Amino acid sequence: MGPLENVKVLELGQLIAGPFCTRGMAEFGAQVIKVESPKGGDPLRKWRKLYKDKSLWWLLQARNKQSVTINLKEKEGQAIVRHLAKDVDVVVENFRPGAMEKWGLDYDSLAKENPGLVMVRLSGYGQTGPYRDRPGFGSIGEAMGGLRHVTGYPDRPPVRVGISLGDAVASLYGVIGALMALRQRDATGKGQIVDVALYEAVFSLMESMVPEFDYYDFVRERTGSTLPGIAPSNSYLTKDGKYVVIGANGDSIFKRMMLAIDRVDLADDPELSGNDGRAARSDELDTIIGDWCALHDLQYVLDVLEKAEVPSGKIYDVADIVSDVHYRARNMIEEFKLSKDESLLIPGIVPKLSDTPGKTQWLGPDLGEHTDTILSGAGYSMEQIQNFRDRNIV
Repeated sequence: MGPLENVKVLELGQLIAGPFCTRGMAEFGAQVIKVESPKGGDPLRKWRKLYKDKSLWWLLQARNKQSVTINLKEKEGQAIVRHLAKDVDVVVENFRPGAMEKWGLDYDSLAKENPGLVMVRLSGYGQTGPYRDRPGFGSIGEAMGGLRHVTGYPDRPPVRVGISLGDAVASLYGVIGALMALRQRDATGKGQIVDVALYEAVFSLMESMVPEFDYYDFVRERTGSTLPGIAPSNSYLTKDGKYVVIGANGDSIFKRMMLAIDRVDLADDPELSGNDGRAARSDELDTIIGDWCALHDLQYVLDVLEKAEVPSGKIYDVADIVSDVHYRARNMIEEFKLSKDESLLIPGIVPKLSDTPGKTQWLGPDLGEHTDTILSGAGYSMEQIQNFRDRNIV
């Protein structure tokens, strides 16, 4: 049994933030009932690369979930959701603030019938404040939260990280908030709202930017691959045209690295014994390390630094990931059977629990695959369900 085996979740979101939040719950045993529009379902079903007309991304995002079609824009559809919400522990939604209230699915309405309900609300700007009604995607949250401004090189425009990082971080806060709220409910019997704004989730990652600005009037800028004020820490080009990431910014680590590359003079330099001295000479150190890396192939560099116990690594692409022995040893690359003759490599589950690990039970379901099972289990007759279907309610 998974650690969330007895937790029942109703997902009313689509695309990334809400569904990624519930994915984390489903991977550890929660029953996640995903509500989708009868007309096409979650748009993510058609995003990026497809397998038999179904998005490969969807197969991951909706793994272990049950798909139920309900038209939220119809009064009868809203009534069905209210009925389902009576018997769940968590509702997760990522519509624009005000939509749930318009449909009569706001927290106060649902909590009247289910006072222990926890509702996770993910949105661009949060449920309150002057920007609450603005549409907000993860990319906007990354911009407002400060991440985009510090990503890239100083002589070029800000860039994005190559994944939907803002949505993902907000989703993880949604899971954390839901589990904390459930823990509190165990003590009080009362549920609550978990309000996660995408920009705030990103902003929470911004380290010491605010106090640095307040005390020193310092604005952190784009610095490329370096780690400002912490040296040496950078990416360096090797002889065979590949990059190695080296983090030799610990005092003893720095000394070991200098000895490994035959720079005893730098290892013994008292000015470089602490980070403040190294930071003042970071350009010099980057040049020295870069010149050494340029003389050797990547594997030689990695072997020397591993022997010296200096944190280092190559920059992996997906081909490196799926062939890496460490990924495989920790079950981070799973092979899932699609049919008798086909299988698919998928990411493993994080985190690793020793007694109740997460598990991929099935991949993203067909649209409405579980509608009859869920609604009949909630007390609707098959005649009622067919009547709903005939009228495009489900």
